[in-house]
Amino acid sequence: MNKEDIINEVAKVTCSKAEAATVVNAFLDAIKKALKKGNKVTLIGFGTFSVAKRSARTGRNPQTGKPIKIAAKKVPKFTAGKALKDSVK
Repeated sequence: MNKEDIINEVAKVTCSKAEAATVVNAFLDAIKKALKKGNKVTLIGFGTFSVAKRSARTGRNPQTGKPIKIAAKKVPKFTAGKALKDSVK
């Protein structure tokens, strides 16, 4: 399922496709803004979006085998909630 499929599903239940697209985009933008600020976004029963810090490390170039430095960075993380996990069983 992709973003367009989600918009279509929301439109079936609530409103027009254009309004559903606006709602889905606003929802995703709100999550992005919160993560950019370093905040967690918790949706009870669904899961939690958060930011994880990945430390600097040494990797290997697969073509040459030489070691390379990989810089530290922040990455988005999602942890599924209990209700979501139970619904997939």
